[in-house]
Amino acid sequence: MQLHIIYTETYMLLSKRSYGAWREIQEEFENYKASLGSWEDDEVIQYLSDEYSDLYPSAKEQVEALLSGPDDVRIGTSRR
Repeated sequence: MQLHIIYTETYMLLSKRSYGAWREIQEEFENYKASLGSWEDDEVIQYLSDEYSDLYPSAKEQVEALLSGPDDVRIGTSRR
């Protein structure tokens, strides 16, 4: 499944929604700053693990929660 990492002024979000372009993401999220993707789940896990090694729960747990849950978007939790 293709995922996006979305940065706003307030949150980092993970999304499993399909977008044609970053402008669609910008229109959907208030205070949009940037987005990465679309990436496979293992690429998202690797990126988040490399860039935010102190995430809690871990990047893998957060991506798995998004993929197994009913919501299309999940707020990434903070660092330890």
